[in-house]
Amino acid sequence: MRKEVRWERMFPDELEAAFDVCPAVYFTYGLCEPHGPQNTVGLDALKAHAIACRAAETHGGIVAPPDYWHIHEHGMYANWAYRSVGEVRSWLTAMPAWQHFKNICYHVRAADALGFHAAIFLTGHYGPNWQDLKTLLSLIQPHFAMRLYGLPDFEANTPGFDRQGNGGDHAGRVETSLLWALEPDCVDMSRMPETDTEGPHFAMGANAFESDRRIGERMVNDEVAWLGQKMLELLEAYAEADISDRQPVTFKEVERIWAETVSPTLKTFETMKDPDESPPEDSQWFQQCKIPELP
Repeated sequence: MRKEVRWERMFPDELEAAFDVCPAVYFTYGLCEPHGPQNTVGLDALKAHAIACRAAETHGGIVAPPDYWHIHEHGMYANWAYRSVGEVRSWLTAMPAWQHFKNICYHVRAADALGFHAAIFLTGHYGPNWQDLKTLLSLIQPHFAMRLYGLPDFEANTPGFDRQGNGGDHAGRVETSLLWALEPDCVDMSRMPETDTEGPHFAMGANAFESDRRIGERMVNDEVAWLGQKMLELLEAYAEADISDRQPVTFKEVERIWAETVSPTLKTFETMKDPDESPPEDSQWFQQCKIPELP
């Protein structure tokens, strides 16, 4: 029997049936960026989307189309890329932080207008963007009936996680093992460099040689269980809330929420802070490193 949870691949009657059983939705985020020679560049979004699909298959819900455009090239991300990627062609699908977060506001609006009760926003891309995702959702939650929760995928796999969480890596043992379990055609360990060759090897993590598909499968199972429990909590919170006067939020109202609630706080977002040091002027990462003044 067909069991599809990917919104874009479902027929209208399947969407209605899935919604009736569990009015919950997953949004997943990542980008194409260097992840070592052994992983395809779409690792972040591939990982997050596949984990969300497994969670929905197991616990119910619908998974929105993945978003492959995310934050890079400015702030600390530029400095990280200078050190870890170098001057090679990066194959990034990057956009500035302020545009990414405004897009998320519209993603929230679309799902809330459809009547979803709960939404999880899962980012497979690391750095400080996940902290800002949590901040953004806390700012806009009062304007929406749907219950919202945002996290990096490693939060669902890190006991005792807090806002200083350190459970993820970059193209190392954790991420490579996860992608290997989720999308085995997207990992090729034969492409790994010799252990004694100098990096940065397209931003490969130093412990990538320890990657193991079985480790990835265990982590995936842990994350799926965690996400299912979190979504249940959000659905229960919605059921307990007073939403008798629920009305869809319009595009105009999203612009007002952005202008009045989010935009004034953007300068405090971690991804909107200039790095302490910039890459050298002859680096490809220098030009967009500094955050521009926004209107």
